[in-house]
Amino acid sequence: MVAFAARSMFAQTQRRAFSASAASQYKVVVLGAAGGIGQPLSLLLKLNTKVTDLALYDLRGAPGVAADCSHIPTASTVSGYLPADDGLSKALTGADVVVIPAGIPRKPGMTRDDLFNTNASIVRDLAKAIADYSPKAITAIISNPVNSTVPIVAEVFKSKGTYDPKRLFGVTTLDVLRSARFISEIKGTDPKDEPVSVVGGHSGVTIVPLISQSNHPDISGETLDALTHRIQFGGDEVVKAKDGAGSATLSMAQAAARFTNSLLTSFSGTPVTEPTYVDSPLFKSEGIEFFSSKVTLGPNGAEEIHPLGPLSPYEEKLVEEAKETLKKNIAKGVDFVKQNP
Repeated sequence: MVAFAARSMFAQTQRRAFSASAASQYKVVVLGAAGGIGQPLSLLLKLNTKVTDLALYDLRGAPGVAADCSHIPTASTVSGYLPADDGLSKALTGADVVVIPAGIPRKPGMTRDDLFNTNASIVRDLAKAIADYSPKAITAIISNPVNSTVPIVAEVFKSKGTYDPKRLFGVTTLDVLRSARFISEIKGTDPKDEPVSVVGGHSGVTIVPLISQSNHPDISGETLDALTHRIQFGGDEVVKAKDGAGSATLSMAQAAARFTNSLLTSFSGTPVTEPTYVDSPLFKSEGIEFFSSKVTLGPNGAEEIHPLGPLSPYEEKLVEEAKETLKKNIAKGVDFVKQNP
């Protein structure tokens, strides 16, 4: 009897657990799923048990990526869509989170700004589709240059009457992961034990790692200069090493998967705080509409945007330099939509 009662109680517990998990069903859409970032990102999202419906879209190749991912033994369904037969609308309808890695990658000698003309048009058109088919979804932008593409999406959403600043993010998580890894290499520690806040933007000098707030505020002098430069220009390191064959795709996919997981975790009522590029009040008085800082995520998106906290004189100088460049990057995105609606 005791054994039966124990089994019965276990079964009830299992049913309750299943019911709780079944109640949280999230559709995640990847736009640009067949690309260098899109494929590994799709793999990582298929492995995430919080994702129940994974929709993959691209101009070509998405059904193949979906078929490949569908063989991975997790419970989520995977569907692949192409432009034909209203594929984009089918992919987006009912989305909870839309992640956009679509666009061309950097090549040796290219900056993120060099990508602007091509990627700006791609992101603009995808933003129009999101506004039409999934206006309540949270949108996470990976397509570079993020400093400009996020404002592009915001302007499109405004023109469509669907803009909610709490639900639009630029994914800067890769800068956080690089910071943790590079510090761990200097200090001989485990990267998972090296939390670092990275603020500003997601390009070159706009990336400001707050080393003074890390576990190692003692890093200084030439070591700090070299570390900061490596974090700011870590993407160049990968582009050069790949010798024209691509940019940071695998590490960016991991970063995007982590940020998406943070969003999904926050939907269930467990707040998660991550640095991310958002419509921010921190420097609006200076004409800077978007800025990356720690943001607490919740069911409605960005629940709280945190101040930068105490900065060292070194970091204050970096932030001022970042703001100057960010202002130009943001204006470039806004102007693009005005001139190319």
